[in-house]
Amino acid sequence: MSGGWTPWLYLAPALVVLGGLLVYPIYQLGLISFFQYTQAQVSGGEPATFEGFGNYTELFGDPQFWQVLLATVLFAVACVVSTLAVGCALAVLLTRVRAVPRLALMLAALGAWATPAVTGSTVWLFLFDPDFGPVNRVLGLGDHSWTYGRLSAFLLVLLEVVWCSFPFVMVTVYAGIRAVPTEVLEAASLDGASQWRIWRSVLAPMLRPILVVVTIQSVIWDFKVFTQIYVMTNGGGIAGQSLVLNVYAYQQAFASSQYGLGSAIGVVMLLILLAVTLVYLRLLRRQGEEL
Repeated sequence: MSGGWTPWLYLAPALVVLGGLLVYPIYQLGLISFFQYTQAQVSGGEPATFEGFGNYTELFGDPQFWQVLLATVLFAVACVVSTLAVGCALAVLLTRVRAVPRLALMLAALGAWATPAVTGSTVWLFLFDPDFGPVNRVLGLGDHSWTYGRLSAFLLVLLEVVWCSFPFVMVTVYAGIRAVPTEVLEAASLDGASQWRIWRSVLAPMLRPILVVVTIQSVIWDFKVFTQIYVMTNGGGIAGQSLVLNVYAYQQAFASSQYGLGSAIGVVMLLILLAVTLVYLRLLRRQGEEL
């Protein structure tokens, strides 16, 4: 057998599984987005009506969609930047502390990472509860409701998202730092470089492949946040002021039984994530060629 086909034979089982779990659902998502698909079609009472780009025309003509899209982008950017900052800072800290504090920090972080999103969101709601939460008592805020205002609700969700997301960044970046030769770091330190300069000029360029992975993963996770928003703002907040695209799609598809319109929102989200990932990879590749 030709050697060129050998790798594909090894990849074939994984490709079959990915085709069933990823490609086919995406195909169905795109297909339904071109039909008028409501509860009547789901129950079999009426046949699905082909509408072409009708769902997309309705979606792009809805001012609420653009408001939710802008809120989703800003929220995702804030979550990604905060997660990377906290994760990278703690990864550097792990290299500076002794074994026992390092183990304690790792266990605490992995405990936060392993906590289910529903459980974590419920715990954070209790911590910031206006009547029984300890945070308001410590800060002296009385019965202030964090989920009532739009910005405070997004801030509360952001804190929970960062809390459950930074361990992945921390552990991954820490593993990358440990793989960097100690001679390189010692030479930079002897040259008088500060810790920030060592990170910016030495560690960050050497950890670029790892930072690419954690950034893309964070973008994908934070852009499609659903559970935290849905649980902590009770389905999107007052009058939908805390909606993001995933919750907006859920409301259109399941609460309003407009499955075609909800599928169109899902397709738009998929295209946005693909575009962001491709642009980011291209920029990093161009920077690598220049270096």
